Amino acid sequence: MKQFKIIIEKHPDGYVAYPIGIVGAIVGQGDTYEAALSDVKSAIATYIEVFGKENLEDTSPVEVFIDEAAIAV
Repeated sequence: MKQFKIIIEKHPDGYVAYPIGIVGAIVGQGDTYEAALSDVKSAIATYIEVFGKENLEDTSPVEVFIDEAAIAV
């Protein structure tokens, strides 16, 4: 088992999810948070199946920070 940090964004038309620290475009989407998370898990599994788990072993741990910034526009 390998743990992945997943970003899930809520958009007006649904949710988008993507893992942090994996090279390549891996995205999940869905009408709900849970659906997007399930979809991105499936996308990660497919990535591993196609490209091999050795591509993940070179991935160094990544820390993710989320903050807010007020910008005058």
